Amino acid sequence: MNNKIDHFAIGADTLDQGVAALREALGVDVPRGSKHDAMSTHNCVMQAGNESFLELIAVDPDAPDPGRVRWFTLDDPATRARIADRPRALCWVVNTDDLDGVIAASPVDLGEVVLFQRGERTWRLTVPADGHLPEGGLLPAFIEWSPGPHPSTGQQDLGITLTKVQITSPDPDRLRGMFETLNIAHLAEISEGPAALAFELDTPQGAVTLD
Repeated sequence: MNNKIDHFAIGADTLDQGVAALREALGVDVPRGSKHDAMSTHNCVMQAGNESFLELIAVDPDAPDPGRVRWFTLDDPATRARIADRPRALCWVVNTDDLDGVIAASPVDLGEVVLFQRGERTWRLTVPADGHLPEGGLLPAFIEWSPGPHPSTGQQDLGITLTKVQITSPDPDRLRGMFETLNIAHLAEISEGPAALAFELDTPQGAVTLD
């Protein structure tokens, strides 16, 4: 299977809060993206190099209740408290050309596969039904796009490049084993420490880490 980083999600209390915070941190305004009707969320997006993108995501206050738990733990009280203070790294997503193979090989439950559609483009994404993130977000979600150019090619390039996914874990050897099984060991740096996820970026303001 061919696996590479697709995008990474920064959660915000509101998109306005997130855009302002990332403007200060990165030196750019993340452009408005789109709405996710199935999840009642909306986002801002921009290219992050190598056919990947940064997604700033928040609950859409104008959308109805989605009738299910939102993705990326956005309904979790602990997450709500964290992002009320400032935007936080929530999750990363790996693009695969064999989603069914990933799910079959995974040593943990990655969630249900949900089919999304926007216009003629579709994508399948692993989404745990209860809204949690596998391994607290240290394991990525997995996405498989329908044929066509990667969505990042239609987004603005503002000089931001993802250079590293940084992960700390109380049991790094166990996590490394899971990454090897899922063929994603080459996509992140894992070290020992309290469970945490961060993204290192090259920006017009120099190296910046979002955590």
